[in-house]
Amino acid sequence: MMTKDKKNILVITNMYPGKISSTFGIFVKNQVESLRQRSMNIDVAAVKDPRMGKKNVLRKYLKWMLRILSVLLMKGKTYNLVHVHYVFPSGLFGLWFKKLFGTKLVVTAHGGDIDKMPKKSPFIYKQTKSILLQADHVIAVGEALREEMIQEFGVNPSKISLMSMGVNREIFAPVPQTEAKERLGLSDDKQQLLFVGNIIEAKGMLELLSAYKQAKQKIETLELHLVGSPKQEVFLNQMKEIIERENIKDVYFQGGKPQEEVALWMSAADAFVLPSHIEGFGLVAVEAMSCHTPVIGTDVGGLSYLLQNDHGVLVHPKDAGALAEGIEKVIQDKNLQQLLINNGEKRARENDQEVLVDRLQEIYQKIGAN
Repeated sequence: MMTKDKKNILVITNMYPGKISSTFGIFVKNQVESLRQRSMNIDVAAVKDPRMGKKNVLRKYLKWMLRILSVLLMKGKTYNLVHVHYVFPSGLFGLWFKKLFGTKLVVTAHGGDIDKMPKKSPFIYKQTKSILLQADHVIAVGEALREEMIQEFGVNPSKISLMSMGVNREIFAPVPQTEAKERLGLSDDKQQLLFVGNIIEAKGMLELLSAYKQAKQKIETLELHLVGSPKQEVFLNQMKEIIERENIKDVYFQGGKPQEEVALWMSAADAFVLPSHIEGFGLVAVEAMSCHTPVIGTDVGGLSYLLQNDHGVLVHPKDAGALAEGIEKVIQDKNLQQLLINNGEKRARENDQEVLVDRLQEIYQKIGAN
């Protein structure tokens, strides 16, 4: 039986690893496990099913809401703090605890919940604003999100912290490239271009195929490896049709991988590419930096900050030609590669998970979640 003698926290999130996917919202689980190592009692009420489609979405969100209701009724008053990830709808559930029991509420905004979700309807916009204004503290994973919360939603800057979810540097640690390629069965005579993320249009997949095709005309030894889950079967088939129709060679769909294997792929890659249309922070780019892999990304959201000043190569979003130039520049220029690796290591140190969890604990103490 939990009591308030010890810090008890409920984490509410619509993304968390489970039986179906071990990487779905893994960054939330990493943070939770790090907090648990600091002797905090943490319960998690989460959506653990990444599958889309109307029936799946309705089923999993109903199950999630019933789970939260059960926790609210059985253990609600035992929590010092509720920490929700993604403003809407997670924040609505967090407000139940705050209003009924006076529980402190921390909200972490990750990107789409600020720059995309509120635009879907006036209701969601209103709820998003209400959650942000009533929360005891708000965490923005990127500078652009912080500014939008201040300018668009009127959140007091003093209650916003700018902080990413952090990189587990024990997992995302550099492995000698030749060794990493050998362990993955990759040719040392080829240059590997790597993407890691959901295989969806908003991640810039169509521009990536076009840019890769252009770059490969100049760098014949180039390969493209796509590591991630195809959330939309229709879009995956569209990509495969483009590859076949345009005769794009050496494109490999690797599927979703556990973090340890993702880190190995990053160490093996000659360059990492993240051509997103929108990106709250771009944690996967920092994970690549932590593995000493040069990064090419689009000038959007958190990536604009992460990759500026030669921490990576920034290109215009939705511009296949600019992306191709960026890929060619990084693959062909060894001096640039080393510069990006050196600067990327500094960025990875800034975003070390353990350092950031220390900061998170300070936030909990600051708002009086005792």
